[in-house]
Amino acid sequence: MAQAQDRSSFRASYYGLAMLFLVALFNYIDRSIISILQEPLKADLGLSDTQLGALTGLSFALMYTTMALPIARLADVWNRKRLIAGALAIWSTATAACGLANGFGTLVALRMGVAFGEAGCVPASHSMIADYFPLRQRATALALWGLSNPFGTMLGFAAGGWITQTLGWREAFLLFGIAGVALAPIVLTMKEPKRGRFDDHADSRAQVPLREALATLWKLKAFRFLAAGGAAHAFVVFAAHNWNAPFFGRVHEMPIGQVALYLALAIGLGGGTGQFVGGWLADRLGRGDRRWYMWLPATASVLLIPFSLGTYLIEDTAAAMAMGVVQAVLLNVWFAPIVATAQMLVASQMRAFTSAMLVLIVNILGLSLGPLMTGMLSDALQPTFGAESLRYAILASMGMSVVAALCFFRSGQHLMRELEGAGGEAGPKVVEAARA
Repeated sequence: MAQAQDRSSFRASYYGLAMLFLVALFNYIDRSIISILQEPLKADLGLSDTQLGALTGLSFALMYTTMALPIARLADVWNRKRLIAGALAIWSTATAACGLANGFGTLVALRMGVAFGEAGCVPASHSMIADYFPLRQRATALALWGLSNPFGTMLGFAAGGWITQTLGWREAFLLFGIAGVALAPIVLTMKEPKRGRFDDHADSRAQVPLREALATLWKLKAFRFLAAGGAAHAFVVFAAHNWNAPFFGRVHEMPIGQVALYLALAIGLGGGTGQFVGGWLADRLGRGDRRWYMWLPATASVLLIPFSLGTYLIEDTAAAMAMGVVQAVLLNVWFAPIVATAQMLVASQMRAFTSAMLVLIVNILGLSLGPLMTGMLSDALQPTFGAESLRYAILASMGMSVVAALCFFRSGQHLMRELEGAGGEAGPKVVEAARA
C-alpha cells in the first residue's frame, strides 16, 4: 500500500511539474515574442529605441511587479492550480489582443495586460514545486521547470520570426494568444499538493501576517544579498535578451529570419543547458556545502564578462555568434540556485510571497531598467556611432555582472549561519525572531 502511494505521489509530482512547465512555456513565449518583433514594430509604428525599451521592459515590469505581491499572498492561502489557470487565460487573451494594436499607447496598455496575468504564474508555481519535491531534489526540479524560460524564448523567437516573415507580426501575437487560452482548462487536471509536506517544522497558521513576513525577509541577510544580486544579474539578462535581436540585425546586418533562428538556438539550447546545469550542479555541490547555491551563480557572473565582451566587440559575425551561445549558457545558471535558496530560507506559508518579493526586487531593476536604459543609451550614442551605438549600449549594461557576482558571494557567506538559525529548511525560528 505504501509503495502504491509513493508511486502515485511520484506520478502526481512529475505530472504537476510537466503541467507547470507547459504553462511557464507560454509565459515566456508571450513575454519574449515582442523582442524578436522590435524591428517590424519600429518600422510599422514609428517607434524609437527608447520607446522599444519602455515597451519591452518598463511598461511590462511596472504591472508585473505591482501585482505579484497581492497575487502571491492569495496563492499562499488559495488553490494555486486554479489561480495559475486563470492567470494563463488572462495573459493569453491580452497577447492575442496585441495583434490589434495601432500605436505605442495601445501596445503598452495591452502588454500591461499580459503582465497582469503573468504576475500570477511564477510565485504560485514555485510554491507548488516546493511542495511537490523535497529539498534534495528541489533545485533540480526548479531547473527543469526553469527550462521553460530558454525554451519558451526559443519558440517565441523562432516561431515569432517565421510567422512574422510569412504572415505578419499581428498574426504572431494572435496565434500564440489563442493557443494559451486553449491550454487554461487543462491546467486544472494537475494535483494541488499539500502545503509544507516536506517541512521538518510546520507553522499552524494559514498565512504569516504581512508585516511579519516582511520583517522575516529583512532579517535574512542571505536573502537581501541574493535579491540584490538577482536584480543586478537580471539587468544584464534582459538587456541582452531584449536587444540581441536588433544588435545582430543592425550591426551584423542579419535578416530577421536568420536572427530569429540563431537566437532561438542560442537561448533554447545554450540557455537551456545553463538552466539545467545550474540547478543540477547546485544540488550536488550544495550537499557538501550549501554556500555553493550562491557561489555557483557568482562564478557564472564573473565568467560572463569576457564572453560578453567577445559577443559585442568581435567584428566577425560567426565568432560573435559563437561567443553569444556561451553567453546564453552563463546568463541562465543563476535561476534555479537563487530560487531554491529563497525557498529553503522560509516557511511553507511564506513561499509564494517570498518568490513574489524576489520577482519584485529582481524586476524593478532588471526588467524595468535593463532594456529601457540600454535603449536610452543607444539613442544618446546614435549621433556619434550610428548603428554601432547599440553595440556599446548593450556592452555598458553587461558591467552589472560585477555587482551581481559580489552580491551572490556575500549571500553565500551568510547562508549557512541563517539556515542553522532557521532550524534547517523551513524557517520557523527565523519567523519567531521576526515576531520578537
